[in-house]
Amino acid sequence: MAQDYFPLLVFIVVSIVFAFIAIGLPSILGPRRKNQQKQEPYESGIIPFQDARRRFPIKYYLVAMLFILFDIEVIFLYPWAGALLPLRDGYGIWLALVPMGVFLFILIAGLVYEWSKGALEWE
Repeated sequence: MAQDYFPLLVFIVVSIVFAFIAIGLPSILGPRRKNQQKQEPYESGIIPFQDARRRFPIKYYLVAMLFILFDIEVIFLYPWAGALLPLRDGYGIWLALVPMGVFLFILIAGLVYEWSKGALEWE
C-alpha cells in the first residue's frame, strides 16, 4: 500500500527542490545593485503615473461581474452536462434539469441587471 505512494513522494520532493533552485538560488547568488529605477513599482510595462489607490469607474466593476457570471456558468455547465447523460432514462433527468433551470435563471437575472446598468454598451 505504501509503495503506491512512493512516486507521489518523489514528485513532491523533486518539486520542492526545483522550487528552491528556481527561487532561492538566484536570490542568493544574484547581484544586489539597488537603484531608484529598480525600486519603482512596475506593471505591464507601464510606469505608474498616479496613486494606486485611485477610484475606478463603476463600469470596471460591472464588466468584472459580467465576466464572473459567464465564467461561473461555463464552469458549472460542462460537468453538469457530463453527469446528465447517465440520467436520461426515467425521472432522474428532471431531478437534474430543475436545479440547473434555477441556476440559469439566477444567471440570466444577473445578465439582465448588467444590461440595465449599461455594462454591454461600449464607448
